[in-house]
Amino acid sequence: MIVDPLPVAWTFDAIGTGWRIDTAEPVPEDARAAVEQRIERFDRDWSRFRDDSLVTRIARSPGRHRLPDDAPELLGYYRELYEASGGRVSPLVGRALESLGYDAQYRLVPTSTPARVPAWDDAIAWDGEFLDTVTPVLLDLGAAGKGRLVDLVSAVLVEHGIRRHVVDAGGDLVTRGVPLRVALEHPGDPSKAIGVVDLSGDDPARLALCASAANRRAWGEGLHHVLDAVTGLPTGAVVASWAIAASAMIADGAATALFFDTDPQLYRAHDVITIRMFADGRVEHSPSFSGELFL
Repeated sequence: MIVDPLPVAWTFDAIGTGWRIDTAEPVPEDARAAVEQRIERFDRDWSRFRDDSLVTRIARSPGRHRLPDDAPELLGYYRELYEASGGRVSPLVGRALESLGYDAQYRLVPTSTPARVPAWDDAIAWDGEFLDTVTPVLLDLGAAGKGRLVDLVSAVLVEHGIRRHVVDAGGDLVTRGVPLRVALEHPGDPSKAIGVVDLSGDDPARLALCASAANRRAWGEGLHHVLDAVTGLPTGAVVASWAIAASAMIADGAATALFFDTDPQLYRAHDVITIRMFADGRVEHSPSFSGELFL
């Protein structure tokens, strides 16, 4: 990522990934505190790796649970992803990921045969405020949750008067008022790129770029974090994807959906530019892609 002309970079680790926030001036202490508090609140609500999180409480106790104020937008988008992908992108894959070894202890060793992922309407009901669970379910919001948090952190900066900035959380980024030239990392070799894209920082429909790759969280032969909720197993045909959209949440979810044969109406509805790379080396992109590809 090339950031110009913002000279100040604030870097830190949170929610299991590295963060970088680029600004023209150092982020004031009150804004830093607000960013840290927002990340902590999101993690306390949605992390399946914390014993004290809302997600963990839901997993332990079936019944009715009041969800946080930011849930409607996030779960509403998950429902779109679920339906457009034929149930393959689902927030109900937590138990399946645990059974494959991607658990709160990061054992990274499969403990059993893959857990069955329940169908949405068989396991949960969501009315916009309360989540009702019929059986214990472990939510995993990794498909779009990090992007949502990037959007929330960007909003905190704007609230504190920092309108020109770049927020990058492990490759999921939002740029506001800052032109960026971003390399599309080759999933087989992080030192190489398969192409580059340019973001103006001023186009409201093109503020975010998110990527997903099977090698980002891989821990064994054929084991990685992008699960097909229908089979309960990691996907294999697609190895990397990128999505450009108006928000990081939309781009993050779209990047996950690109691992499956998802209804393209999802991308059209949210005006998403898409790129994906298959295991055989082929690269496919949407007609509106205007970047440069090297393959």
